[in-house]
Amino acid sequence: QVQLVESGGGLVQTGGSLRLSCAAAVGTFTIYAVAWFRQAPGKEREFVAGISWDGGSTQLADSVSGRFTISRDGAKKTVFLQMNSLRAEDTAVYSCAADQFGAGRALEQRYEIWGQGTQVTVSS
Repeated sequence: QVQLVESGGGLVQTGGSLRLSCAAAVGTFTIYAVAWFRQAPGKEREFVAGISWDGGSTQLADSVSGRFTISRDGAKKTVFLQMNSLRAEDTAVYSCAADQFGAGRALEQRYEIWGQGTQVTVSS
């Protein structure tokens, strides 16, 4: 069973950048699509970005398109979420999730493995 660990969260000022990483602490997610979701206080969890199991396609939420990018390294051991031009409304707990042979789409129910999350706080 794959276990996911997120890192890279923290406190950043408006307009700044952060890069989140999602790694497989146990196992490998070579055959898994990986997505990032976020949940702000008092709000429902929402899809942010996803990448297919083979790295061939990505999807971004409209709210982050043009500012965030998702990628995975050549060995498919880590998935990155590069976040630029951060805004206060990006403040949330960011979690990565894995979907075996998935396409990295926004349907939350497809993702059967979840990490614990990492806090991102954007201050104005």
